[in-house]
Amino acid sequence: MLEHGGRLRRAALEYGIPTGDWLDLSTGLAPYAWPLASVPPDMWHRLPEEGDGLEEAACAYYGARFLLPVAGSQAAIQSLPGLFRGCRVGIVEPCYAEHRRAWEMAGFAPISLASEADVDTRLEQLDVLALVNPNNPTGRLFTVEQLLHWHAALARRDGCLIVDEAFVDTTPEHSLASYSHLQGLIVLRSLGKFFGLGGARLGFVLAGESVLLQLAETLGPWTVSGPTRHVGQRALADRSTQDRWRSRLLADGERLAALLCARGLKPAGGCALFQWIEHPDARALQDCLARQGVLIRLFPERAAVRIGLPGDESGWRRLDTALQAFAEVS
Repeated sequence: MLEHGGRLRRAALEYGIPTGDWLDLSTGLAPYAWPLASVPPDMWHRLPEEGDGLEEAACAYYGARFLLPVAGSQAAIQSLPGLFRGCRVGIVEPCYAEHRRAWEMAGFAPISLASEADVDTRLEQLDVLALVNPNNPTGRLFTVEQLLHWHAALARRDGCLIVDEAFVDTTPEHSLASYSHLQGLIVLRSLGKFFGLGGARLGFVLAGESVLLQLAETLGPWTVSGPTRHVGQRALADRSTQDRWRSRLLADGERLAALLCARGLKPAGGCALFQWIEHPDARALQDCLARQGVLIRLFPERAAVRIGLPGDESGWRRLDTALQAFAEVS
């Protein structure tokens, strides 16, 4: 299994700090609690069914014509390579490592692309281009115009552009969701990040109907639980909370960047939900904060860390204190 953020129990064992005493900034999820209504008890006794309003609420929120609910975008990432045969695949990296793993597990040998120039140079040699926008973990953002240009070039050769938009909700103007019905375009969305509902395991694949039918056959029935469908439908329809959270997350993202700069750790990238810091002593930074019960995500192969948002003022103070301690010893 690949490394991911949120492994709080392992950190608690390693550092001898109880799980309840940690400030977990390792996942990039919104740190606030979405106002959820209770789940009707009978949903725990019935199999999940369509027609409950989830698909309609998701299409309205994303501005998409067609979509398929899945058990988090991770389920789609693992299953999508199975829809392709004999393809030349390129992935813009570094990015969420499960993309490469899924293609490799399906027997492909993806080409790593580091920049827009790399994509432009290799695009004619590719059948599939996969990328994350905004990128996780660096926060790199591609414009809609650039992505549509690549999509058009691929589509002319019956190729496909796959865009993972797990972190785009705070900047929906950068989303390709409204174009996702076009042939050769697949967009992945998630309720885990912006909505802070990672535990619900709910995501969506936005694509043309034929692609979604193939994927639904691959995944089989009841991939999303009834209670999760209930929670997701209401969260997607709650525009007032979405607007408040979007403003709050954008402001907190700027606050985090400013705090890091003030402590001598200028971010090399990021988005509203996290900041990306490249540092020669990244491992020492992660370890120093962990010893103070602040968990961040280390990327040792990149000499970098990703830091998410505290959820309240005590969390902000605690992070600042931990960063100050690192500045004093480094």
